[in-house]
Amino acid sequence: MVTGTGRRLAVLVTDPIIERYAGNLLDGAPHHEWTFLTDPRDPRLPGAMAACDVLVCARLSAEAAAGCGAALVQVTGAGLDRVAVDALPPRALVANTYHHARPIAEHVMMSVLALERRLVPTDAALRRGQWRNLAVDGSVPAHRTLDSLTLGTIGLGGIGAETIRLASAWGMDTVAVRTDPSAPLPAGVAPRWVGGSADLPRLLEESDVVVVTVPLSEATRGLIGERELDAMRPDALLVNVSRGPIVDQVALFGALTAPAGTGRGIGGAALDVWWGTPEPGRTPPADVDFSSLANVVLTPHYSGHATATFVGRSADIAANVEALAHGTPLAHLVRGDSPSSADSA
Repeated sequence: MVTGTGRRLAVLVTDPIIERYAGNLLDGAPHHEWTFLTDPRDPRLPGAMAACDVLVCARLSAEAAAGCGAALVQVTGAGLDRVAVDALPPRALVANTYHHARPIAEHVMMSVLALERRLVPTDAALRRGQWRNLAVDGSVPAHRTLDSLTLGTIGLGGIGAETIRLASAWGMDTVAVRTDPSAPLPAGVAPRWVGGSADLPRLLEESDVVVVTVPLSEATRGLIGERELDAMRPDALLVNVSRGPIVDQVALFGALTAPAGTGRGIGGAALDVWWGTPEPGRTPPADVDFSSLANVVLTPHYSGHATATFVGRSADIAANVEALAHGTPLAHLVRGDSPSSADSA
């Protein structure tokens, strides 16, 4: 139905996180029929997916995608690796959204400080009644300050760029590699050098902190393996806030447990992303026991879970619903072209 407020659309939301911001969605696009079905076992889901004009989701199986009748599939985050885009009907538009760069960059900086100052094991020791610092225990090492470290990002998209902004503000030297090293730098981003994919060995050799920010693809799966970890400094830190399979988990565990003085291994790692989904006996989800290591900071893929992330995403989603209703250009399309006004009449 066409009204002065555009077409009235049937919008189906299956993402339980964005459901928390239903008020923002309805405030931003109030003239539509919003349905929230966030239990994947709900028997109403197949019919609702077939009938909706807009599907708002974080995950979409190939089977569900094939039966989806939506004109727009609005992904609630940036990554598409959990959405079977290729299985959707050809006419379906696909858009994503962001707003997670600043929260994740802050998580990176927190993780670097926590690792460098051994925050987690030191806190645990003090809770056990052990007072350990340089004054009373000669085995306790001194920590490095951030302005003495070089941080390298693998990738220079939103997360990589924001990480470099924050690292530079703390006085860190920064370097980066990206697919197109000649592309213009984002505002406020000035690494000492930016290289291409072939310069990854140089970045690994020079960096005290290596931050993985590239999306998961066949080209990046296993990008950081035994050879790459061996190229890193023995006291270097690896922070992965992208996807688990970009790093070879067995090789990483070996690097974190390599005996001192062997010239192999790295100093520590922060892992916010994993290898599969959590389940009993496999939480955190990995095939090796990272939870047994004191030189690792472990978090449950929550680095981007800030209020600002979801407020921004819900605003983007509502704006795209309104754009589809009015036949105006959609933001952040990753498949298809925005419909014309004639298409929406």
